[in-house]
Amino acid sequence: MRTQERLRAAKSWEDRFAIVEVALARRHGTGHAVDPEVAFCWGRMVNGRGQTRVERLAAEVGWSRKRLWSRFRSQIGITPKRAAQLIRFDHAAHRLAAGHTAAAVAVDSGYADQSHLHRDVMTFTGVTPGAVASAPFLAVDDVAWSRP
Repeated sequence: MRTQERLRAAKSWEDRFAIVEVALARRHGTGHAVDPEVAFCWGRMVNGRGQTRVERLAAEVGWSRKRLWSRFRSQIGITPKRAAQLIRFDHAAHRLAAGHTAAAVAVDSGYADQSHLHRDVMTFTGVTPGAVASAPFLAVDDVAWSRP
């Protein structure tokens, strides 16, 4: 049974976390290194707070957009676009938790407008930006996106 299927079948959060822990340990134990190009792109995304265009990253490493997409997904587990969205969301969640207004956070984080920020927050957390602001534990730990 695949990890995703086991997660769906799990009855509790403790079971889900145990499944993920085993899967991550197994993946880490394989010793497969990430391509230097993928690591470079990840670092640029983090440094750019998720606002770096995938096409630009592909050009910088000398790969086609399709190759970067494929290698990134196989090695990181998500597409570059989704990674950028998560990084940008994380920055926004930290700003909301720090007490900044949703409008200011939207501008500072590179969202087209406040409703775009609202959609991402709802997608990733299931709650509104106001709820994220009042529940700072929803801001992902800085360790998750440590700068290279």
